[in-house]
Amino acid sequence: MLVFNTISDFKKMVGKDLPTGNWYTVTQEMITDFANATLDKQWIHVDEARAEKESPFKSTIAHGFMSVSMISKLLEDVFTIKSLKMGLNYGLNKVRFPNPVPVNSQLRILTKVIAIESLSNNGVKATFFCTIEIKGQDKPACVAEFLAAFYE
Repeated sequence: MLVFNTISDFKKMVGKDLPTGNWYTVTQEMITDFANATLDKQWIHVDEARAEKESPFKSTIAHGFMSVSMISKLLEDVFTIKSLKMGLNYGLNKVRFPNPVPVNSQLRILTKVIAIESLSNNGVKATFFCTIEIKGQDKPACVAEFLAAFYE
């Protein structure tokens, strides 16, 4: 994990990669919880028996939006800014889900800081290029430009 004392220190990361994230296992409980929270209970996510029989993946798969929603947590594990009072999700630019995430897959994040712009109220908007890898797969689960607002 990289530790920065201030946003000014963090600004030096523009154009640079952050550390590679830790692997996280995507369990059926996580997929089911996400399905319940989003009301997206399509059988491919929640019906293990049917997915084993009928799905080309032979198991349930995580929602694509579950992968992208994990970005905040995955980033939290690779860097911190000590002076922050608050961080907020600001949005997403281009997002793609090139590969499904079968249950019990392991995911981790690769990230590059591509821009940091000033915001009012002592804040900045950081843009990250994020790739969420699936252990043992060539194609990632998710590729996205993720934007976050940070305030000191």
